[in-house]
Amino acid sequence: MARPDGVSAVRQAVTEHLEAHARADTRVHDIRLALSEGVTNAVVHAFRGRLEPGIVVVGVCVDRAAGATELTVRDDGVGLSPRDDSPGIGLGMPLIHRLADEVVYRRPAGGGTELWMRFQP
Repeated sequence: MARPDGVSAVRQAVTEHLEAHARADTRVHDIRLALSEGVTNAVVHAFRGRLEPGIVVVGVCVDRAAGATELTVRDDGVGLSPRDDSPGIGLGMPLIHRLADEVVYRRPAGGGTELWMRFQP
Protein backbone atom coordinates (compact mmCIF):
# COMPACT_ATOMS: atom_id res chain seq x y z
CA MET A 1 0.00 0.00 0.00
CA ALA A 2 1.11 3.54 -0.74
CA ARG A 3 1.71 5.04 2.67
CA PRO A 4 4.14 7.81 3.69
CA ASP A 5 6.04 5.52 6.07
CA GLY A 6 6.84 3.21 3.15
CA VAL A 7 8.98 5.79 1.33
CA SER A 8 12.01 5.30 3.58
CA ALA A 9 11.71 1.50 3.38
CA VAL A 10 11.72 1.61 -0.43
CA ARG A 11 14.65 4.03 -0.44
CA GLN A 12 16.62 1.73 1.88
CA ALA A 13 15.86 -1.38 -0.18
CA VAL A 14 16.97 0.33 -3.41
CA THR A 15 20.12 1.63 -1.73
CA GLU A 16 21.03 -1.87 -0.55
CA HIS A 17 20.41 -3.23 -4.06
CA LEU A 18 22.65 -0.56 -5.59
CA GLU A 19 25.40 -1.17 -3.05
CA ALA A 20 25.32 -4.88 -3.91
CA HIS A 21 24.99 -4.66 -7.70
CA ALA A 22 25.96 -1.23 -9.08
CA ARG A 23 29.38 0.07 -10.02
CA ALA A 24 31.36 2.25 -7.63
CA ASP A 25 30.75 5.34 -9.79
CA THR A 26 26.96 5.04 -9.54
CA ARG A 27 25.36 8.26 -8.31
CA VAL A 28 23.63 6.62 -5.35
CA HIS A 29 22.79 9.87 -3.54
CA ASP A 30 21.13 11.37 -6.64
CA ILE A 31 19.21 8.15 -7.23
CA ARG A 32 18.03 8.01 -3.59
CA LEU A 33 16.79 11.59 -3.68
CA ALA A 34 15.02 11.26 -7.03
CA LEU A 35 13.45 7.96 -5.93
CA SER A 36 12.24 9.54 -2.68
CA GLU A 37 10.64 12.39 -4.62
CA GLY A 38 9.01 10.05 -7.14
CA VAL A 39 7.56 7.70 -4.55
CA THR A 40 6.46 10.57 -2.32
CA ASN A 41 4.68 12.20 -5.28
CA ALA A 42 2.82 8.96 -5.94
CA VAL A 43 1.87 8.52 -2.28
CA VAL A 44 0.71 12.13 -1.86
CA HIS A 45 -0.91 12.83 -5.23
CA ALA A 46 -1.92 9.63 -7.01
CA PHE A 47 -4.65 8.48 -4.65
CA ARG A 48 -6.46 11.66 -3.72
CA GLY A 49 -10.16 11.19 -3.43
CA ARG A 50 -9.82 7.53 -2.38
CA LEU A 51 -10.62 6.18 1.04
CA GLU A 52 -7.73 3.70 0.85
CA PRO A 53 -4.33 4.21 -0.77
CA GLY A 54 -3.44 2.26 -3.87
CA ILE A 55 -0.32 0.46 -4.95
CA VAL A 56 3.09 1.91 -5.84
CA VAL A 57 5.60 -0.42 -7.51
CA VAL A 58 9.29 0.46 -7.82
CA GLY A 59 11.63 -1.20 -10.30
CA VAL A 60 15.42 -0.98 -10.49
CA CYS A 61 17.62 -2.03 -13.40
CA VAL A 62 21.40 -1.82 -13.12
CA ASP A 63 23.49 -2.06 -16.29
CA ARG A 64 26.98 -2.60 -14.88
CA ALA A 65 28.66 -2.55 -18.29
CA ALA A 66 27.29 0.89 -19.15
CA GLY A 67 27.19 2.06 -15.54
CA ALA A 68 23.59 3.15 -15.97
CA THR A 69 20.79 2.72 -13.46
CA GLU A 70 17.13 2.89 -14.43
CA LEU A 71 14.28 3.32 -11.98
CA THR A 72 10.54 3.12 -12.47
CA VAL A 73 7.90 4.29 -10.05
CA ARG A 74 4.44 3.14 -11.07
CA ASP A 75 1.12 3.75 -9.34
CA ASP A 76 -2.46 2.76 -10.03
CA GLY A 77 -3.82 6.17 -9.10
CA VAL A 78 -5.26 9.17 -10.91
CA GLY A 79 -2.05 10.08 -12.66
CA LEU A 80 -0.28 13.40 -12.91
CA SER A 81 -2.66 16.29 -13.01
CA PRO A 82 -2.61 19.81 -11.65
CA ARG A 83 -4.28 20.39 -8.32
CA ASP A 84 -5.07 23.58 -6.45
CA ASP A 85 -4.91 21.91 -3.03
CA SER A 86 -1.42 20.42 -3.33
CA PRO A 87 0.23 19.87 0.04
CA GLY A 88 3.69 20.18 -1.56
CA ILE A 89 5.58 23.23 -2.77
CA GLY A 90 6.04 21.97 -6.33
CA LEU A 91 9.77 21.24 -6.33
CA GLY A 92 9.71 17.44 -6.60
CA MET A 93 9.39 17.05 -10.36
CA PRO A 94 11.90 19.81 -11.23
CA LEU A 95 14.34 18.21 -8.80
CA ILE A 96 13.89 14.80 -10.43
CA HIS A 97 14.58 16.35 -13.85
CA ARG A 98 17.72 18.00 -12.50
CA LEU A 99 19.07 14.82 -10.87
CA ALA A 100 18.31 12.25 -13.58
CA ASP A 101 19.89 12.18 -17.02
CA GLU A 102 16.60 11.15 -18.63
CA VAL A 103 13.03 11.27 -17.33
CA VAL A 104 9.86 9.98 -19.00
CA TYR A 105 6.29 10.05 -17.72
CA ARG A 106 3.91 7.46 -19.11
CA ARG A 107 0.22 6.76 -18.73
CA PRO A 108 0.01 2.95 -18.78
CA ALA A 109 -2.96 1.39 -20.53
CA GLY A 110 -4.38 0.13 -17.23
CA GLY A 111 -4.33 3.62 -15.66
CA GLY A 112 -2.10 5.36 -13.19
CA THR A 113 1.29 6.86 -13.90
CA GLU A 114 4.75 5.50 -14.55
CA LEU A 115 7.81 7.63 -13.92
CA TRP A 116 10.98 6.32 -15.61
CA MET A 117 14.40 7.73 -14.71
CA ARG A 118 17.87 6.94 -16.05
CA PHE A 119 21.11 7.84 -14.29
CA GLN A 120 24.55 7.70 -15.91
CA PRO A 121 27.81 7.72 -13.94
